[in-house]
Amino acid sequence: MKKQRINKDIENKSMKNAPIGVLLVNLGTPDSPNTPDVRKYLREFLLDARVIDIVAPLRYGLVNGIIAPFRAPKSAAEYQKLWTDRGSPLLYHGVDVAEKLQHSLDNHSEKEMDKSKRENYVVRLAMRYQSPALSAVLTELQEMNCKKIIVIPMFPQYASASTGSVLEKVMQLVSKWQLIPEVSFVDAYPTDKKMIKAFALQGQELLSKHDYDHYVFSYHGLPQRQLKKASSYCKIGTCCNSYNATNRLCYRAQCYETSRHLAKELGITEKDYTVCFQSRLGSDPWIPPYTDDVIKQMYEKGYRKLIVFVPSFVADCLETTVEVAETYHEDFLELGGERWDMVDSLNSHPLWIESLEDMVIQRS
Repeated sequence: MKKQRINKDIENKSMKNAPIGVLLVNLGTPDSPNTPDVRKYLREFLLDARVIDIVAPLRYGLVNGIIAPFRAPKSAAEYQKLWTDRGSPLLYHGVDVAEKLQHSLDNHSEKEMDKSKRENYVVRLAMRYQSPALSAVLTELQEMNCKKIIVIPMFPQYASASTGSVLEKVMQLVSKWQLIPEVSFVDAYPTDKKMIKAFALQGQELLSKHDYDHYVFSYHGLPQRQLKKASSYCKIGTCCNSYNATNRLCYRAQCYETSRHLAKELGITEKDYTVCFQSRLGSDPWIPPYTDDVIKQMYEKGYRKLIVFVPSFVADCLETTVEVAETYHEDFLELGGERWDMVDSLNSHPLWIESLEDMVIQRS
């Protein structure tokens, strides 16, 4: 009995020293802004059945026969606009976040008075598509013998094509391990207080310098069919006027709830802002209202100075830096608008790091 107790004590000590893996996962980015790498990225991304949710033969033909060949050169030109000496903003902001979160979690453990509660955290960044590959990063955590892995998709609002795809891929990969540790998933955090406050603070510099007629909250769009597949209650209308147990994981409902919380933090009312959805692909109906249509409506209503938040993106990327800050900006000015200013994404804002740290601590 004594030998068994000693062995158990050794095992418990070993488990205590084993790290908790923290896996941050964003969508992905090409390895370079060159057409071959962009084409490779588009193929991996768009061949995901959760992204283009049509039967496999049609999806394969559409992506490989039409989208990747013809869209890759155009997308490569867009990526070249945002590429820096550090590479893709989506990647290097993710690297910065992982490093700062690691530092914060290390400090948290050191400050823990009860030594028995101190944890060893290992933070890693992965991309659902391309590099750093999700499979390779998970293998790294596996080799570290993590006693637990906390997976945080870098998407505040849940969607099957983003968060759902990440969670599915993680489960698929981990299910093949002989020894499977505890895995904790963060499915959504659309109303996280520190995240909301960080978005608001990001806008303060612009708001302190300029007066605006109206606020625009632009989110990444989705095909309407994906919302309806996810919920039989979805009417793509007034059902998003409240956020409750029924629509808790409805992407559109979460976007509107994020907007309500952000508006409250900014000190504005419902009439002061408009929610819209961008980045349409294909001819099928997507979530309305569309951002490019809203631009015209804002001008027709007499608004000439707009400030734009992008609360579905935690890091600046093609959809923020080029689509919103450049293309939509040009569209609004061509109509006769005077200002179209986009607020930076969270990137590595200190409150965003605190928000992520809280998520990890709560699940440790």
